[in-house]
Amino acid sequence: MTNMKDREDAFERKFVHDEELKFKAMSRRNRLLGLWAAEKLGKSEEEAADYAREVIKADFEEAGDEDVFRKIRADFDAAGVEQSDHQIRRTMLELLEKAIEQVKAE
Repeated sequence: MTNMKDREDAFERKFVHDEELKFKAMSRRNRLLGLWAAEKLGKSEEEAADYAREVIKADFEEAGDEDVFRKIRADFDAAGVEQSDHQIRRTMLELLEKAIEQVKAE
């Protein structure tokens, strides 16, 4: 019985660890995305850091990436920045891959 409990505990620890890494990677992706978008929006370095934090916060509105996408899309539209939905989504995927690599390297 102890052996089964040990296995269960190990699986739970792995699940928690994996979820923490996933959260870190998504937060990192959102920060990188915010910095990318801020550059397109012509923001200063200080404004870019603030904007990146806004993008990170936007991800807490609902599950998934749509809340982040909508924020970037709306801000680009309001500022007249020419980026297609496809370009934004592609950048989100590319930056997620980069963020995962960075988190794994830590």
